[in-house]
Amino acid sequence: RLALSSKGKGVDVLVMTATPIPRTLVLTCFGDMDVSRLTDKPAGRKPITTVSVSLDRLEETIGRIGSAVADGQKVYWVCPLVEESEKIDLAAVEDRHRVLEQALRQRISLVHGRMNADEKDAAMQAFKSGETRVLVATTVIEVGVDVPDATIMVIEHAERFGLAQLHQLRGRVGRGDKPSSCVLLYKGPLGETAGARLNIMRQTNDGFLIAEEDLKLRGGGEILGTRQSGIPGFRIARAEDHADLMEVARDDARLILETDPELKSERGTALRCLLYLFGRDEAIRLLRAG
Repeated sequence: RLALSSKGKGVDVLVMTATPIPRTLVLTCFGDMDVSRLTDKPAGRKPITTVSVSLDRLEETIGRIGSAVADGQKVYWVCPLVEESEKIDLAAVEDRHRVLEQALRQRISLVHGRMNADEKDAAMQAFKSGETRVLVATTVIEVGVDVPDATIMVIEHAERFGLAQLHQLRGRVGRGDKPSSCVLLYKGPLGETAGARLNIMRQTNDGFLIAEEDLKLRGGGEILGTRQSGIPGFRIARAEDHADLMEVARDDARLILETDPELKSERGTALRCLLYLFGRDEAIRLLRAG
């Protein structure tokens, strides 16, 4: 984004997202991004019913998917990044594809990142046209995939995914006028944070609310840096709890920059010293990236 915005003078940047990452959300607290919320779904869209199911009930889940497919529904089945190894990830998704083909006794589409563009397009086209009713995939389908008559999303090992990614994946269904469902398959026992993530997904379809909960769970990362999660370098302030004070501080900072842009006054000199002490002098330009 920095590279694009530096290609001309006075470049306007519009950032669009279903779920802001915590760092982006924190930037909005500082007034470095103006926020517009689109709170309504397109006309005719139905809410997505989200449930969490233990992987111990995998066979039962596959059976229900079989019934749904027999009833004419289309299903996504997403496999996670199991290891930091493309070979192992590939084996996991191919294994699930093979198991589902045997269990459902029909051809199933497969999409993953190591396929070439033509292979991926052919698999997606078969799914879109109804030639296949189930698509097994890695997270390559997270964005840019639109099959309005797909109504079920199964996310395997949902506890491995972050909230924003879960919400993006769930957004592949519920794009038509039919009721849709999202099944979060998890392997227990769940840790406290993973359990909280799945609870939030069950409770709401609101992307901004999910982003705010993600901020509480993951932290906003570095404001003047590149780390996108974790606890920021504040001693006291918490963006999710002190939004009103952040607004006061932001207005004060804006006033200082308008009245003393070179930070040469007594207070400006003190602020310049603080920026230096906290190592923020070199990182300020990153704010402009969003």
